Amino acid sequence: MSDTDTAQPTETAAVPVTGTLRPAGAPFAPSRAARELGLKRREFDLAVHLGCVRSIPDEGGGGRVSRDEIDRLRNDARFPETLRERVRTVGTGDGAKLMDVTPARFTRLARLGLVTPVTFYLNRYRVVVWLYLADELRQFAAGKDTAPLLTGRTSPGARDRLEAGLDLRPRNWRGRQLGFLLRQADDPWARAAIVASFLDPAQVAEIVNDPYERAHLNRFRPDRPTRGVPGSPTAHLAERIMTADDPDEIGWLRADLTCTLAEARDHRPAPRPRSEQAPPPHTKTPRPESAHQAYEESGQEHVRSAPPHIQPEEPVRARGLLGRLRGRNPRPARDRKRPARV
Repeated sequence: MSDTDTAQPTETAAVPVTGTLRPAGAPFAPSRAARELGLKRREFDLAVHLGCVRSIPDEGGGGRVSRDEIDRLRNDARFPETLRERVRTVGTGDGAKLMDVTPARFTRLARLGLVTPVTFYLNRYRVVVWLYLADELRQFAAGKDTAPLLTGRTSPGARDRLEAGLDLRPRNWRGRQLGFLLRQADDPWARAAIVASFLDPAQVAEIVNDPYERAHLNRFRPDRPTRGVPGSPTAHLAERIMTADDPDEIGWLRADLTCTLAEARDHRPAPRPRSEQAPPPHTKTPRPESAHQAYEESGQEHVRSAPPHIQPEEPVRARGLLGRLRGRNPRPARDRKRPARV
């Protein structure tokens, strides 16, 4: 009879987890929140801008989403279709189909500023492709006041403006983007930096003369949407779209920057190097106990501050014939006599 060995379970020591785990109830990062909601990262950012997803600021200046907000959105009966439909964007072709108009009429309506793009991208031919919220286009087509614009001829005034090159799509997008960013900013310096980000740096330098204040604004400057490799023609084109170019728009942004900058200065001055900071206002110089002590201290200070005595240098005498004629440089006697001529 042979004994059969029975395998006994071996106890393994618990290995401590060295990685960083998200504590229970901690807010989600944007990328994790997008996965929890079944959205692409671009769709999630748009949902935050539109207020469909409520975010909370974190220490890094970004936004996180709480567990309660994720549960609120996921408890919807038609999740995630409802959320996706609210952030769905369409281009000119699909937008024209939603409004039951031709693409040419849709483009005219957009250039006149009657429909506002929510984002854009550059295709491989460096052509700007504007995107619009599908929900807004449906509301525009169903409105009593806007529905007549979908049929009939364009008015002569609007036609003249279009022929002159009017295109309000970039300006309307900048205004919408400015509103998105300002709604998420609480710090006065951050609000001033958002306004300054839509102006040319030369315009900002005219209003913010202090270099330390400009550097402080750059710390709060929002990240612009990435479009192409930095320095490429695509990036330059995107930079032009993101910078105000209309005189009326520039004047409005300059006035807004002046007001927000004044509020930021009242809230908190911009940091400066210690060498340029003013001394504390309550610092007092110790007063001497008597007039004799003050006299002695003043004398010591005078001795300490007096420059050392400098011996005057002997003036350099002029040499040559001119000096001998003036009598200021007599010919020096030679140490050795000339040998007598034979």
